[in-house]
Amino acid sequence: MNRPPERRLRMRRKDDIEPGKAKMNPQMMENLDITDTIEVVVGGKRKCVLKVQGDERVPLREVWASYEELKSLGIADNSIATIRKPIKL
Repeated sequence: MNRPPERRLRMRRKDDIEPGKAKMNPQMMENLDITDTIEVVVGGKRKCVLKVQGDERVPLREVWASYEELKSLGIADNSIATIRKPIKL
């Protein structure tokens, strides 16, 4: 089984995004074969799955997510995280 493509991107906390959701650049979503959900891994430990939507305002190497959710997960603003399509077991 092939693993989905993944990329290390910068996680940004944003107040205007609802918990459980994230925004990414549509071009990066296409590169990573992402349609509606992403898996976030920080330091090989913390994982969460978020619903994602494309937004042209998001820089190519960033993912924007809910301020409160990232804070509760212990993910600091500007952290580097591995982003990929969720692996189906």
